[in-house]
Amino acid sequence: MDRPGFMASLVAGGIAGVSVDLILFPLDTIKTRLQSPQGFNKAGGFHGIYAGVPSAAIGSFPNAAAFFITYEYVKWFLHTDSSSYLMPVKHMLAASAGEVIPFSLVQFPLWESLKALWSGRQDHVVDSWQSAVCGAFAGGFAAAVTTPLDVAKTRIMLAKAGSSTARGNVLSALYGVWQSQGLTGLFAGVFPRMAAISLGGFIFLGAYDQTHSFLLEVSRKHP
Repeated sequence: MDRPGFMASLVAGGIAGVSVDLILFPLDTIKTRLQSPQGFNKAGGFHGIYAGVPSAAIGSFPNAAAFFITYEYVKWFLHTDSSSYLMPVKHMLAASAGEVIPFSLVQFPLWESLKALWSGRQDHVVDSWQSAVCGAFAGGFAAAVTTPLDVAKTRIMLAKAGSSTARGNVLSALYGVWQSQGLTGLFAGVFPRMAAISLGGFIFLGAYDQTHSFLLEVSRKHP
């Protein structure tokens, strides 16, 4: 990756991370409380949903910047023909290098595939707003299919110290939710999660694409 591309990914990733956290942090707090075993109201309801937003936003810049630098570099390193059936694999590897979580493994290959499909239909690269729409769809789908894992993570985080759930076994946590609440429990909060992450995908990936394109254009005009 050339220097302008590297710096563009660094700055654009950081700005995208801060943007999405400032807007969506309260929705994530609500989602977590909906998934709490003690119930939404006892978990705090709507009280203090903006608590912790500044610190989260500050932490997002370096994290998102590091992710996108890694993601773009690995994509460049594993460059293949855009028509290759290996493209989704490349995007999965790039996403996993940046952040090893199932959500990214679903979202980013789908985002790239949707952009490629849209670009092919209109015979030119997608605009930033189109990239944002693709990010929203990819984020919503990834949010839906990974909700059980998110529920398990939430239960582990909120479990009483010393309990079997607090030991961090995801499969055990999933089984416990299945036994007590069935499928409804495994997908608790799925619609707020889909809504929040769809909006997050729109903001995060749209802001990244817009800022990245702008910075590359500036670097070409003023080398």
